[in-house]
Amino acid sequence: MKSVNPCGLMRAALINDLSCFGKCSLSVAIPILSSYGVETVPLPTAILSTHTGGFTGFVVQNMTENMRLFAAHWKKLGVKFDAIITGYCCTVEQIKLTAEFIRSFSDTDTLVIVDPVLGDHEALYTGFTDAHVDAMRELCSLADLITPNRTEAALLAGMDYREKLDLAYAEQLAAGAAASERQTVILTGVGLEPGKTGFLLWNNGKSSYYSHEKLNCGGYGTGDVFASAFTGALLRGCPAAQAAQIAAEYTCRCAALT
Repeated sequence: MKSVNPCGLMRAALINDLSCFGKCSLSVAIPILSSYGVETVPLPTAILSTHTGGFTGFVVQNMTENMRLFAAHWKKLGVKFDAIITGYCCTVEQIKLTAEFIRSFSDTDTLVIVDPVLGDHEALYTGFTDAHVDAMRELCSLADLITPNRTEAALLAGMDYREKLDLAYAEQLAAGAAASERQTVILTGVGLEPGKTGFLLWNNGKSSYYSHEKLNCGGYGTGDVFASAFTGALLRGCPAAQAAQIAAEYTCRCAALT
């Protein structure tokens, strides 16, 4: 993959929220991708005083209009991207704006990765509706790879959520979430054995599964850490399965150390 950046670095647009206090979203994506030698260009969907897990009274600045203005300025400057990685969008309008951004700034050589942030633990996030799911399906159709968790895959696929997984159901979830056979799905949070967690990679009717020890701790931003390390490894030339394994092991080490 040849860089479009004259200085030789890969350049990635990161469409996600910025939680100023708390290690998630853009605050982890920027340093992780930078460590891979990728120039990061953030397009914040919202700026928050803290992330929303475990904090009360947080302040949120919606960036919808700024997203339009930033994108228009970059277009005028002729900015090009090797990769576009999307995460949390506050509203249906922002999801649609993100789809417009991909159509405007990507070509056949641009890697597009969508983390379809919709929900977790069998439920949509607060304030999200079926309209968000419909808009996210359209956004996912523009991606080369998507990285849903089990809840998000079930929502995209229109399937019932199951707490206990077997391989056949995990494959059905991934296949149902995929917008096309060409699309690679990294289904996260998949544990087929007791005490394990990992991912299922699905592409063109075939799957591969990787797992590691499930730590007895919780944390916010693990999905952002995984997606960032995964993208970095892809941009360094790793195949998707290897990149996902690197990202999973890295995320596990981060959780264990912190």
